[in-house]
Order: sequence, then C-alpha cells, then structure tokens
Amino acid sequence: MTPGRGPPRPALTHFLCIPLATPASRPQLLASLQAFHADVTSPHGMNVPEAAVRPVGTLHLTLGVMSFPKDEGLERAIALLEGLKPRQIWADIKPPRMPGQAAGGNGTTEKGKEVAGAGGRSGGDGLRVTLRGLRSMQPASRASVLYAPPVDELGTLQQFCEKLKTAFEDAELLVKDDRPLLLHATILNTIYAKGASRGSRGGRHGVKAGRESKPTLDAQELLDRYEDEVWMEDVPVERIAICKMGASKTVTDGVEDVAYEEIGAVAF
Repeated sequence: MTPGRGPPRPALTHFLCIPLATPASRPQLLASLQAFHADVTSPHGMNVPEAAVRPVGTLHLTLGVMSFPKDEGLERAIALLEGLKPRQIWADIKPPRMPGQAAGGNGTTEKGKEVAGAGGRSGGDGLRVTLRGLRSMQPASRASVLYAPPVDELGTLQQFCEKLKTAFEDAELLVKDDRPLLLHATILNTIYAKGASRGSRGGRHGVKAGRESKPTLDAQELLDRYEDEVWMEDVPVERIAICKMGASKTVTDGVEDVAYEEIGAVAF
C-alpha cells in the first residue's frame, strides 16, 4: 500500500437506484437525448464523440453502490429491497409548510401548489420526477460528466432517497461513502469516449485527453445552452431497483438501446 493512502476502494458490482427510463418517460427522454446528441456531436458544434452521450436506457438516480464480488450479500440486499414499502416511506415525508398554507394542508395557495408539484409531489398520486437543466461534476473548463438534476424545491425527493439509502447503510450493504447524496441523471460521460479525442485539434471544442488519459471537454457553452432544458417532466416513479454494474445492449419497443440489468426491484 502506498504510504499516506487508505485501503483500496472495493470493486463495485451493483448499485441501488431509481430507474428513469420507463414506458411513461421514454418518449420524452428519447426526444430530448436525440436532439442533444445531434447538437453536441455535430462537427460544426461541440464535436463530442457519439459514445459520450448516454443512451436512454441507462438513465437513473443512483442511491448507493455495492460490492459483491462473489455475489456474497446480494441475496440479502435483494431481500431488503423487496421488503421495503416505498409508498409508505413517501407518505411519511412531510413537505415544509408554504406561506399562507393551512396546517396539514397540501399546497392551498397557488404558489404552494406550483412548488409542491415541481418538487416531486403531485397531489396524492405518488412520487413524480422532472429533470431540468444541465450541470457538471467537475469545473466546466475540464468536465467529464454532465448531468441533469431532478427538480426538488421542497427537498422531499431528497428525503425519500436518503431514507432508502439509510436502510441499506444500516444493513451494511452499501460501500461506505461520506459524501452527501447527489441525485443526478448522467447525460454525458466522456469516459465512454476514451481514445476518441477527435476534438484535440479543434481548439476549446471537442473531447481532449486529460490527466491519466481521462477525456475532458470545455462544457461552459453546453451548460449555458441547456441551463433550462427539460429532459422529462412529471413522470411517475415506477420502482426502486438493484442493478448490475456494466450496461449492455438491449432492444426496447423495437429500438436498440443500452441498459443496466436489474437484479431485483420493488414497485412504487
């Protein structure tokens, strides 16, 4: 072990997530990502390699990652997942009271109703998600991962996801991570374009090889252009799932796609 460094990070094999590619969301996501793909991969635009744009089927909100190299612990994780009651967990989350809202009310003012719907809670019919905007995991000038955040003004979606994560943390089924949970749907990841630094001759546009050959791009123009982009809107959450690392090719409704294999799931 190198002096001053901690133990090596365990091999990641699975992850807990909310899948976002569903029959209800797919038409919206497909249209949004196709337009984005055409824009950023154009030689006259950002000149980003096509492989960097994530397929519709891969979109999800990660709640935690797991390490089961020999599948040891996987059955226990699936059993815990299938024993959860997501709708009850969601029902127990109380959004903050809006100005002018009566105690125990659910958005009695026009402003309260608008914000409640935008924050993931739409009336009494369950959890809905809207993806809006584009952000970078890294400084914009050397970005490698761009993601769409879910709209969550009230913080209720964050609370729901943290409760799910805590259940698996308490059972010691997640790889320890002290960072705050960042809900995000990855739209672009240059790691999938590794070796395709076709923009290295094109000035600030395109993907360039970075340190340790990790491709990066100057994404400020993209972040500005897609600041208010709505990738999908008011889509009901269908399930919480445990997926296997490593997406593979698949076909959905006769259309080629890429998706993660779901090892276990519980319906919302």
